Amino acid sequence: MTAVESLVRMNAAAVEDKLRHLLPAAEGPEARVLEAMAYATLAGGKRLRPFLVTASSEMFGVARECALRVAAAVEMVHTYSLVHDDLPCMDDDALRRGKPTTHTAFDEATAVLAGDALLTLAFEVLAEAETHSDPEVRCELVRTLAAAGGCHGMVGGQMIDLEAENQNLDVGAITRLQQLKTGGLIAFSCEAGAILGKAPRQLRHALHAYAHDLGLAFQIADDLLDHEGSTEKLGKSVGKDGGRGKATMVALLGTERARTQAEMLARQAAAHLEPFADKAAALRAVTDFVVTRDR
Repeated sequence: MTAVESLVRMNAAAVEDKLRHLLPAAEGPEARVLEAMAYATLAGGKRLRPFLVTASSEMFGVARECALRVAAAVEMVHTYSLVHDDLPCMDDDALRRGKPTTHTAFDEATAVLAGDALLTLAFEVLAEAETHSDPEVRCELVRTLAAAGGCHGMVGGQMIDLEAENQNLDVGAITRLQQLKTGGLIAFSCEAGAILGKAPRQLRHALHAYAHDLGLAFQIADDLLDHEGSTEKLGKSVGKDGGRGKATMVALLGTERARTQAEMLARQAAAHLEPFADKAAALRAVTDFVVTRDR
């Protein structure tokens, strides 16, 4: 295990503890949806986006508790997107993180409600005074995450992805699709530390540029794993993108050119961290991790 993999795992454990604390207890007549929320959220995973939150926060001296609350909120939004993405009306998947998907384990209606509840809980967490003492910072966190997850972010990217099946998109169109669907939440995760730390605008821009290239590299690596990986290793169905004619860089460029593109984007991402020098060591190491991971 590499040093960055160890850091990601340790951070994932801390984020998991924070999620357990923030998720409501499964009590009362609404217990079923609360159980589904916990089932989906506490199912493991890399927790890469929360790691980006805490790593960027450390660069600006942000209190660990504040960073972990924002990291947990990001994971709630990410989990909501996975729960909805797996639904029969979307990608219709039966397996996620090695377990039955939420709609399979419960039912479709409960899965929709669980996703909705996770999304709204994320903003509740960001808006609470425990996340930051400055209400302007909390408002900026809410505004930026809403933009990353909305119609010009993750939701918009999902819409383009659904409509793009069996269409011949070029590199520019696929890049925009991936930038919205995957890159928006990654960008927020990287910028969150700068927002919490009230960093100068130019440093926030550098982190956004880093996140832009990192998010594209991550998605290409994900598509390569879908093309070359195994269900046992990844804990989810593989080969579905190709079978459904989805627009990906792998489909357009082929595996080797796509892999080369991902590696180039990772190098570009690392170069954007130059203003931070050694403070960005963890974020710099992540650029290698996203393109060499095997799950």
